[in-house]
Amino acid sequence: MGERRREPGAVLPPRRAPAASGGNVVCDINTTPLIDVMLVLLVTLIVSLPVMTHAVTLNLPQVPPQSNSTQPQFIDLEIDYDGTLVWDGTVLTSWEQLETYLYTEAQRTPQPEIHLRPDPRVKYDRVAKVLAAAQRNRLQKLGFVDTEAFRD
Repeated sequence: MGERRREPGAVLPPRRAPAASGGNVVCDINTTPLIDVMLVLLVTLIVSLPVMTHAVTLNLPQVPPQSNSTQPQFIDLEIDYDGTLVWDGTVLTSWEQLETYLYTEAQRTPQPEIHLRPDPRVKYDRVAKVLAAAQRNRLQKLGFVDTEAFRD
């Protein structure tokens, strides 16, 4: 009874796959080929894009350099370890004298450069007061010089 005989010319019905548990048919889309195609398209797009070079051309006016025959004047302002102020070799006796010198130099055109040389042992409070006085008098060119002593 278990064997089926095939007669010539007879067509057998197809065999059925065993039903999954519960009898539901599973229909999933295989996304692997879709992802592969998307990646190939992405790589093709990236490789085929021309190199983007955006350049902005500016036609700037050509101004001949001005010869500046006058060298900027500078003034040495030293602060000794005990707080003594020395203005271009002259020892200042009071803060009012420093304020007067700073105000006078701020009125000049062009303003001279003030080269501040504090001693490494001077208290920062004294240097801060000199900087505040220069700012009050609207000096614009002030800089610390000989700062190698402060590297330690």
